[in-house]
Amino acid sequence: MKSAVSITDKAAEHIKALLAKKPEARGLLLGTETHGCSGLGYTVDYVLDDAGDYEVVEDKGVKVFVDRKALLFILGTEMDWEDSMFSTGFKFSNPNEKGRCGCGESFHV
Repeated sequence: MKSAVSITDKAAEHIKALLAKKPEARGLLLGTETHGCSGLGYTVDYVLDDAGDYEVVEDKGVKVFVDRKALLFILGTEMDWEDSMFSTGFKFSNPNEKGRCGCGESFHV
């Protein structure tokens, strides 16, 4: 069965570095929230306990907990890490996106 989200090598390395700085975290939580002019934005936070309603993706030595309320919107998304002159942060390639706002901060499905 295919994972809800795929994690690139660069993203996994960065997740490991983040979790090393916060040893009480069980992994990262990926979700969505109402945001920007297109409707939805990605959220990334630490998971301190796994009592929530999550789909757990374990890949490349890291755990990403996907909020089940966001699963419909982000199923099949690739999570990557970008560190360039113009942008540093997680980058998401989502096959469900129908469009993005002009600044790239939000998307709609």
